[in-house]
Amino acid sequence: MDFTFVSGNPALDLAGTVLSRRGDPVDLLTRPSDLERWVAACDGLPDRVTADETALRSALSLREALYRLALDRVLDRPFDPGCLGIVNDTAAGPVPTIELSDTGLRMSGDLRAALSQLARSGIALLADPHACLKECGRPDCTRIYLDRSRGARRAWCGMEECGNRVKAAAYRARRRDAD
Repeated sequence: MDFTFVSGNPALDLAGTVLSRRGDPVDLLTRPSDLERWVAACDGLPDRVTADETALRSALSLREALYRLALDRVLDRPFDPGCLGIVNDTAAGPVPTIELSDTGLRMSGDLRAALSQLARSGIALLADPHACLKECGRPDCTRIYLDRSRGARRAWCGMEECGNRVKAAAYRARRRDAD
């Protein structure tokens, strides 16, 4: 399965690797190789990391902590202390190395550095009082995204997946009612 990066922040995109947390969730990161592919596909992270089962468990722990903290922010409730500890501890890890070359920016590091970068990205987002976080408006989607639209009117995590589904369902309902 291909990964979707529509949340506006890599930490939220990591949290979005569980599709529909209501009902029957689908986890896109079930094997270390899934995590390696996700990190390679995510902008702003080292692209050649290796993962084992222990690293996968660390990444999943970070993912769940980031999701819970983002949901706390969306629901305007205090941050969960255990999740804060996980994110803060992960952020204290090593940072990726960046290099400038003729072809652009290159980032290198191991998986711990990638997870540290994700935790830092999440901290910066969650600490920003002006960041408008929302949960997708499609009932089956639980992805949390950063709404940067004019007037904060964005209703779905992404138009391709969720927005089109909602609009198509509304169109079918109108057609059904017209008949």
